[in-house]
Amino acid sequence: MCEPPPAELVARARAAGLTRLATVGIDPASVERALAIAREHPEVFAIVGRHPNEAAGFGPADLAFVERAAAAAEVRAIGETGLDYYRDAAPRADQRRAFEMQVDLAARLGLPVVIHTRAAEEDTFAILRERAADVQVILHCFTAGGRVAEAVEHGYMCSFAGNVTYPKATDLHEAARALPTELLLVETDSPFLSPQPVRRRPNEPANVVSTAEWVAELRGVTYAELEATVEGNARRVLGW
Repeated sequence: MCEPPPAELVARARAAGLTRLATVGIDPASVERALAIAREHPEVFAIVGRHPNEAAGFGPADLAFVERAAAAAEVRAIGETGLDYYRDAAPRADQRRAFEMQVDLAARLGLPVVIHTRAAEEDTFAILRERAADVQVILHCFTAGGRVAEAVEHGYMCSFAGNVTYPKATDLHEAARALPTELLLVETDSPFLSPQPVRRRPNEPANVVSTAEWVAELRGVTYAELEATVEGNARRVLGW
């Protein structure tokens, strides 16, 4: 979804100190693009699935497409899947069906599942409790500050995006402070949610450094310590 060419984005990310990147396919066309980018750039890996906003009519043929894509060596997780009641771009029954089917697929393939949830935390966590006992869950763009205890209880990874740097996001600040080290990730959600120093400009992978610096300050650790923590967690969960 970023406007600059992938090669340019990867080069800037490398210059900023990144060695591994994940790009996410959220529908068939973007899954194919994610796989192509990952094949062109050895530091890029793919996450493949069907976003809840793209879940209208999701059925067995759609799941089969995701499963075929997930067989590629470049793929490290299923997603983003989940529920989005804020936009409601797809019927909620379709969102739920796609979510459940993709969680089950992740369990069957032994892959992590990346979760998008917006204005739907109650139903999202209920489905995860019911179906994700044997799946490593990554709560992408973590905003469910009131559910940190539940995330910790179930061992869900919580990935903080640029909105954790916003001065008024005090619930996210508290969540970032409270989260156990072994469950912490950071991300950009490019091209959205640019961190405070570049807010209102399109986001890109290199900007994850700003988010990580902010989270390090919130947690009272050095950037080097935070970087080592996140790199180790990502390596453990995504196998890269």
